[in-house]
Amino acid sequence: MALVTFDLFSALIDSRTGGSAALAGLAAEHGWDVAGTDLYDDWDARNKASQRDLAQWVPFAEHCRRALAATYAARGLDGDAAADAEVLLGSLPDWPLWPDVAAALPDVARSHRVGVLSNVDDELFGRTRVAGLVDGDAVLTSERLHAYKPHPELYLRARDAGVDVHVPASARDTRGALEAGMAVVRVRRPGHRVDPAGPQPAHEVDDLGALSAALAAVLPAG
Repeated sequence: MALVTFDLFSALIDSRTGGSAALAGLAAEHGWDVAGTDLYDDWDARNKASQRDLAQWVPFAEHCRRALAATYAARGLDGDAAADAEVLLGSLPDWPLWPDVAAALPDVARSHRVGVLSNVDDELFGRTRVAGLVDGDAVLTSERLHAYKPHPELYLRARDAGVDVHVPASARDTRGALEAGMAVVRVRRPGHRVDPAGPQPAHEVDDLGALSAALAAVLPAG
């Protein structure tokens, strides 16, 4: 059976909704007049930049803490970033799946192995609502691969681990997978777009319910 991996925090989980809710709660607790969505967007951009720019692998949770500390410093917010990062990551079980995920993954699993390719840590992945929907042996985290998206090394190691098709949503994941030569079927998600300066995916779906048919066009027969 072919191995199909999904990005965790864009293709499967609506991370902006989940993370913004947690950060809104922290802002209210601290008495800050700042929207949770604004804090999330700032933190998320710094978190991704940290993963992209740091040469030596460190746990995803540490990237999250550093990014939150930098967000607080840039905004002049007086908070304990380490403690608040624990609260933020502690909210992972509440981060919602996109509406099509719960039905689509079992459908895909009838014909393919279903896994995840994500920058997350193993323990953090286990807290998410996706953990019970995929093949645990096909969860390829940055902790396991010791590389971070969008570095090509992560995708090359994923291919070496047997990934046949990757399903991204974000610009950086789509471009990274395509530039590493992976077969890709992109799912279109609100708030995500393809990088116009990078390679364009030949296969896209609006809903994961259409993924099985798209995979049939990508994977060799038999």
